Amino acid sequence: MLLASNAGEMSMETFLTQEEVEYLTGRRVKAKQAEILRRMGVPFFLNAGGRPIVTRVAIEGRGGAAELSKPKWVPRVLECGHGA
Repeated sequence: MLLASNAGEMSMETFLTQEEVEYLTGRRVKAKQAEILRRMGVPFFLNAGGRPIVTRVAIEGRGGAAELSKPKWVPRVLECGHGA
């Protein structure tokens, strides 16, 4: 679902809707949704009402922790295990 910002630009919602979580899991009961999400390996948290909350980034796989960072270059002379 798209929301209009104050600047007139369009942006995606941060979290999946209740209907989207239901569609993703195939379950209507909150506890069953959480069980299925755990089995699927989808990160989520429970709100105060016990409803699983899933970030859109967790499903779409863009940005955030899903991106791998390039290892920092280290000169060979400073690497461990290379002896003189």
